[in-house]
Amino acid sequence: MDLAQFSAHIEKYATQLSTWIQQDVLSADSLAQVALLILGGLVANIVGGRIAAKMRETQDFRYKLRGLNLVLLKLAAVVPAVVLLFILAIASFVLESADVHNEILDITISLTVAWIAIRLISGMLAKPLYARYFAFFIWLLAALNILGLLAPTVEFMDNAAVELGDLRLSLLGIIKGIITLAILMWLATMTSNMVERQLKKAGSLTPSIKVLLSKLVKITLIVIAGLAAISSVGIDISAIAVFSGAVGVGLGFGLQKVVSNFISGIILLLDRSIKPGDVIEIGGDTYGWVTSLNSRYVSLVTRDGTEYLVPNEDLITQQVVNWSYTNKLVRQKCPFGVSYKSDLRKVQEVCVKAVEGLERVTPEKTPLCLIKGFGDSSVDMELRFWITDPENGV
Repeated sequence: MDLAQFSAHIEKYATQLSTWIQQDVLSADSLAQVALLILGGLVANIVGGRIAAKMRETQDFRYKLRGLNLVLLKLAAVVPAVVLLFILAIASFVLESADVHNEILDITISLTVAWIAIRLISGMLAKPLYARYFAFFIWLLAALNILGLLAPTVEFMDNAAVELGDLRLSLLGIIKGIITLAILMWLATMTSNMVERQLKKAGSLTPSIKVLLSKLVKITLIVIAGLAAISSVGIDISAIAVFSGAVGVGLGFGLQKVVSNFISGIILLLDRSIKPGDVIEIGGDTYGWVTSLNSRYVSLVTRDGTEYLVPNEDLITQQVVNWSYTNKLVRQKCPFGVSYKSDLRKVQEVCVKAVEGLERVTPEKTPLCLIKGFGDSSVDMELRFWITDPENGV
């Protein structure tokens, strides 16, 4: 469509809108109906608000059943609209009996019924944000259909297009693509979360394999959703293969660290050298337990609650001490010195008995107290014992 045709379409719709306003909106019957709508809206807001408040009080204090509480909350949200619908139905009946045109009231009644139904249905969605978007979009379609503007609107958006070679991009196609992408991404996220929950319940899989499988499923579903959305717009996926290859080369040079961390994360998941729950030490001063493995970093929480986001590449290239790689049995060494006048056998006996009474020292391994050397002013000794909870500190 060129600029002249687009301008002609705009002028056509503007003329139709102006004629409708002059003939239908500014007439005496229409103004009377608008006045009734305003009055009915005020009454419905006051009366419906009080009824809804009573229903919420009943939900708060009288009923303890969760299911009934939810039903009362959903119904309370549409009470003002139900009251408005009742008032408009009476007004429409009165005007029709008096041979007064009531098209505006009939349209408003249809819109109100559609809003109530859509509001109740969208209330079933778990997230309020998704429910609001869903309700607004469905109600907009219903309103355009009730007003008889759905077909002209679709035609207008389809004519508002730009042609780039063999590719035709219209406003209607772009909106369809956005809606398709939103729905498919929501389905992909919901499916990947469900798969992740099922994988967590699988006792035969290691934590690393669970994380790897969940990430692969999520990435695959998101890629499929994106390709399907692009295809719904009318773009040939094979036509962007060369472009995507060039972009991939550019990303390879510009995002080397990101790609390196991503590949390192996959390696960590495959070789299972680090997994959620492990107690590790990196850099000689960062010590804590792994809470999650992500595509770019590993979350490491220390004993004081500090959370470090360690890049995956650092875990591959640097020396890492994994205190719980094979098992959590860790030997601790406690060097100390005693006077030359001390009874060394007695010292050894006292030290061994002291650590045997500690809760964190495991009884599976016998503590030892050894003489390591003779210093200038003391006998150097070393107490050795074993613990099985390195996550509590070493």
